[in-house]
Amino acid sequence: MKVILVNGSPHAKGCTYTALREVEKALNKNGIDTEIMQLGTKPIPGCIACGSCLKTGKCFVDDEVNVLLSKVSETDGYVFGSPVHYAAASGALTSFLDRVFYGKGRLFAGKLGAAVVSCRRGGASAAFDQINKYFTICNMPIVSSQYWNQVHGNTPEEVKQDLEGMQTMRTLGNNMAWLLKCIEAGREKGILMPQNEVPVKTNFIR
Repeated sequence: MKVILVNGSPHAKGCTYTALREVEKALNKNGIDTEIMQLGTKPIPGCIACGSCLKTGKCFVDDEVNVLLSKVSETDGYVFGSPVHYAAASGALTSFLDRVFYGKGRLFAGKLGAAVVSCRRGGASAAFDQINKYFTICNMPIVSSQYWNQVHGNTPEEVKQDLEGMQTMRTLGNNMAWLLKCIEAGREKGILMPQNEVPVKTNFIR
């Protein structure tokens, strides 16, 4: 079983990474393979709704989006982490998630999803809610913790002093590992995901 943790911060070893690393350590302790994907500092274009991904299976912009999509078949869970910018996820992570889920959201059905946010002081819950909405529209079970998945601090050292936040990260990792094992045990007993109905699209102005 494998979980990919995506760092939506431009800082490779900053506050968001510190939180994700604590989740990763808990996952590894429970025997779950992990990979941290760093979005970095290169611009990540937003989705332009061209539909190319629906036709070719890949986004026409060949960047980290296609890297993640190429690993979906071998991945069982995702943790998307972001610093809080103006009570929202980072622009880079937002553009990344818009493009990942626009044409390929169906690939994530049944895979676990979790959001992690890092902020100095406020806006965490709004950013947390924003990221979780990608999961709830794609049949992805959301993994919870003992509190909302957030840490506070202006530097990695300050984040480590947020003892409750760091504990929340460890609990998140433990909960995700437990759920992954429960799903695997269910598959071995023949319990599969429900077969969904054909989607019905209702337009309000027709």
